[in-house]
Amino acid sequence: MELHMETMASSIGVSVPVLRFLLCFVATIPVSFLWRFVPGRLPKHVYSAFSGVLLSYLSFGVSSNLLFLVSMLLGYAAMVLCRPKCGIITFFLSFGFLIGCHVYYMSGDAWKEGGIDATGALMVLTLKVISCAINYNDGLLKEEDLREAQKKNRLIKLPSLVEYFGYCLCCGSHFAGPVFEMKDYLEWTEGKGIWAHSDKGPSASPYGATLRAIVQAAISMAVYLYLVPYHPLSRFSEPIYQEWGFWRRLSFQYMSGFTARWKYYFIWSISEASIIISGLGFSGWTESSPPKPKWDRAKNVDILGVELAKSSVVLPLVWNIQVSTWLRHYVYERLITKGKKPGFFQLLATQTISAVWHGLYPGYMLFFVQSALMIAGSRVIYRWEQAIPTNMGLVKKLLVFINFAYTLLVLNYSAVGFQVLNLHESLALYGSVYYIGTIVPITLILLGYIIPAKPARSKARKEQ
Repeated sequence: MELHMETMASSIGVSVPVLRFLLCFVATIPVSFLWRFVPGRLPKHVYSAFSGVLLSYLSFGVSSNLLFLVSMLLGYAAMVLCRPKCGIITFFLSFGFLIGCHVYYMSGDAWKEGGIDATGALMVLTLKVISCAINYNDGLLKEEDLREAQKKNRLIKLPSLVEYFGYCLCCGSHFAGPVFEMKDYLEWTEGKGIWAHSDKGPSASPYGATLRAIVQAAISMAVYLYLVPYHPLSRFSEPIYQEWGFWRRLSFQYMSGFTARWKYYFIWSISEASIIISGLGFSGWTESSPPKPKWDRAKNVDILGVELAKSSVVLPLVWNIQVSTWLRHYVYERLITKGKKPGFFQLLATQTISAVWHGLYPGYMLFFVQSALMIAGSRVIYRWEQAIPTNMGLVKKLLVFINFAYTLLVLNYSAVGFQVLNLHESLALYGSVYYIGTIVPITLILLGYIIPAKPARSKARKEQ
């Protein structure tokens, strides 16, 4: 069996542990499909938890489930013992444990060299554990003091241990997400809310949406396997890279980031297919006639939205969508002082938490600090565009194009740090293109103070 695994792994250019993970990861689709036929609420929770444990064991070994158990018990203990502070306690305990695992396993180096370990799954599990505790904490607060997301997701009653484990490990969804809420998981399992069975109206069929996600995954993997031999990460450390001129280096940085993204498109498309076919991915009906089912709950990426983004501001809405939503609800919005508008501090703090979540590598820190600068610079261009009178349509279109080109430039420049991770190598590669992706955003931010935009119409002011 091991010989067959080695042969198969070498044929597609991955290690045996990575192949084992990929096989278990793809297996989440039939595992999630079988969930639909499990009768009763308790058996469904047990099936969700057991299937997650089994897939984790087959992928990473028994030690992975011990790691997951520690994280889950930390969160549950906080909810049981100290409900008024369980959210903040779980946030720091879970993140502390995750950081410790990142440091111990040096996960970034393993991923960079084509390896795999359980810390990637622990990252997703950490977000679930924290959101559950914070929502249980929110259940004590007055409803009028809560934001809409808090009202929707808060938990009045403590979930049972089997419900909690089922939520955390559901059908292997902790492998790569998407992150979803405990309240949604409970309503889905119990057939309540939008999942309530009704004799009136059509039932939502997941098969078309599942097939679309699988086809998208297949295309993404094909594109990645085609591009990666031409744009390997190792090229950055080869002498030929230093021999290239500025434009050749910049274009290779773009293609390196572009190539790497297809790997994530594949992973997220498989996880999307898994959640959709289980039924959990259902998010309601369209307003059209006849109504059509929506499957946005599992959507983690909009490929065209990323590659053709007109502004850096929209990237969190189209890339790693569910994690971006989590960061907005549980970090960004909770840092805003009541009665005040959010500023650069909230943005930078959110990006820093995202960097720490990925691991304590300088490359991650550089990337997410760069992301904060990129978004702030893009907002300046947008405000200038809104300030242009409508009779100067050509100038407005030019600024839209500039924002698009700016996003393309800074995103792929910044992604170099995310890929190479090492501080010295990241700075050297940024320096090889004269730090253009750092200088341009900072220059725009400063120009935003020097040349403040005054919208030509009140409507434009509202849109900001």
